[in-house]
Amino acid sequence: MNENTINTLYEAIPLPQDGSSNGQQRQDRQADTFELKRETLVTTDPPRPTINLDPRVSIYSGRRPLLTRTNIQGRVYNFLERPTGWKCFVYHFTVFLIVLICLIFSVLSTIQQYNNLATETLFWMEIVLVVFFGAEYVVRLWSAGCRSKYVGIWGRLRFARKPISVIDLIVVVASIIVLCVGSNGQVFATSAIRGIRFLQILRMLHVDRQGGTWRLLGSVVFIHRQELITTLYIGFLGLIFSSYFVYLAEKDAIDSSGEYQFGSYADALWWGVVTVTTIGYGDKVPQTWIGKTIASCFSVFAISFFALPAGILGSGFALKVQQKQRQKHFNRQIPAAASLIQTAWRCYAAENPDSATWKIYIRKQSRNHHILSPSPKPKKSAMVKKKKKK
Repeated sequence: MNENTINTLYEAIPLPQDGSSNGQQRQDRQADTFELKRETLVTTDPPRPTINLDPRVSIYSGRRPLLTRTNIQGRVYNFLERPTGWKCFVYHFTVFLIVLICLIFSVLSTIQQYNNLATETLFWMEIVLVVFFGAEYVVRLWSAGCRSKYVGIWGRLRFARKPISVIDLIVVVASIIVLCVGSNGQVFATSAIRGIRFLQILRMLHVDRQGGTWRLLGSVVFIHRQELITTLYIGFLGLIFSSYFVYLAEKDAIDSSGEYQFGSYADALWWGVVTVTTIGYGDKVPQTWIGKTIASCFSVFAISFFALPAGILGSGFALKVQQKQRQKHFNRQIPAAASLIQTAWRCYAAENPDSATWKIYIRKQSRNHHILSPSPKPKKSAMVKKKKKK
């Protein structure tokens, strides 16, 4: 509606009735029956306030949206927790190499020839790693706020309770304590710091923060659980019985040094485990022919069953990887199929002027006249009468 609009109102003024039949008077009455009264009303609308709308940025335009706090948190979270792309790979692989070098210097510090150089270098490397891992832990905790379940203080605590976050915190705190309490540069040779470095290696090996690798392993074990349980159960029974028979045959045998090789059933079990796992330390060997015969039969039988889980898991991993490859190939075809459906629909919508969206089947009214209703079936009594007449 414009600011100035003209509205014309018409009002009818009735005149007294007249019964004259003269044509001129009839025309006068018709002209005077409705006296048009025109009123011009000028209405003005109040000015509307101007609304400043921010221009929308399309995903196909060259302009980039402004980075907000949530967007920055999301990018940092995806970079640290969901690494994809070559940049994330370079970052995580570099951190892994640094930790691995630190571990190598820890090993060199235990060698007398490289003790002084490795200890001094390791001290400064440990300080750098503690500062770096502490800052990374704080950044991870801050960036987790981009997800709804990690918003707020309770959400941050939920993120900190994750197993990998707990390991990160333990590594940082323990390293700080060891650096502060230790003296004479010998703190790196303690078992505590070696355990801490082992946790750091586990942390760097766990590149997949979402646990996809462990889920893959768990799914393979779960799918083939019946076969694994069967083979392990039979192999365990073979280990127990064969070890007992070897113990009965070798408990009184004495070796060349004058000692009993199988003085207890525990020694026989140790020999059985070493044998079925194909390690063969050679610290315990049957001396009698009966014991050697039992050990030979046991080795052929038990080792075959203990080797079956490796083949089962290997085939399961191969099938799972093949399934994932098919799923990836199928996911690549989804955008093409969606684009094909959209294109077909646009062609249909552009060429078909009908208001209906889809017309699978239209029954015209004219066809209804040609459809004949099926004749009713004859009653059973009538059919019986016809048969009797025949």
